[in-house]
Amino acid sequence: MKKLPIGIQTFKDIRSDDYIYIDKTEIALDIVKSYRYVFLSRPRRFGKSLFLDTLRNIFEGKKELFKGLAIYDKWNWEETYPVIKISFKGSLHGKEEIEERLRGILRNNEEDLDVKCNEKVAVYEFFAELIKKASQRYNQKVVILIDEYDKAILDNIEDLKKAEEARDVLRAFYSVIKDSDEYIRFAFLTGVTRFSKASIFSGLNMLTDITLDERYGNVCGYTQKDLEESFKEYLNKINGDLEKIKEWYNGYYFLKDKLYNPFDILQFFDKNGLFDNYWFETG
Repeated sequence: MKKLPIGIQTFKDIRSDDYIYIDKTEIALDIVKSYRYVFLSRPRRFGKSLFLDTLRNIFEGKKELFKGLAIYDKWNWEETYPVIKISFKGSLHGKEEIEERLRGILRNNEEDLDVKCNEKVAVYEFFAELIKKASQRYNQKVVILIDEYDKAILDNIEDLKKAEEARDVLRAFYSVIKDSDEYIRFAFLTGVTRFSKASIFSGLNMLTDITLDERYGNVCGYTQKDLEESFKEYLNKINGDLEKIKEWYNGYYFLKDKLYNPFDILQFFDKNGLFDNYWFETG
């Protein structure tokens, strides 16, 4: 019986350590072939981080991890790209803390990509230089993946002044993406909210928002088929009542199929079929 990937957001760990993985690579392939700049909004604990890490492994050419998945024989694994991964985790209160976190994230990417930038400049200038030097270092366009793009604003949402400062920092930071277009192969941003393009995304009018695009409605979450096929052994173990499970957890809809929240389902099976509001209680 494959293990339940509770709290696991690293694609490599899931694929190499016998965890259940719901194949989203056909959707990923469609997105990366169709667009260059993409935005996706989904609730927390819905699989956004794992999907982002899946994209990272695709662009880095980790072919061995995709054996048996939809994308395996449809992608050119010989062509790899330098990837800049930005994930806003932890507390982000105030302008200084946000800028320091960004610098730390950029330094980590700088080290991973084996390039050296001028860290004494403004954080958005640091970002711009990192993109350019990574592209030059590998003679290839860069992929940018940003997880929880809006967390710095949400952490300060009850203090209007700090929220506006956070917005201004992020607006300048994200504007670098458009200004660096010649060096970018693909960019994907995820978050919980859909701030207007007139605020945080000022200048990023080239972003394609797939949040409510029916074609990508199942990009995160589990379908009924996923539940019945991938979790079949767990369903048999608890003698699961499919109708009751559906009544409790199959209530999410992004214009495609009705979806199960992954956090709910994984906790449900981990607790041997005990019904509870797992996802709601974490909010």
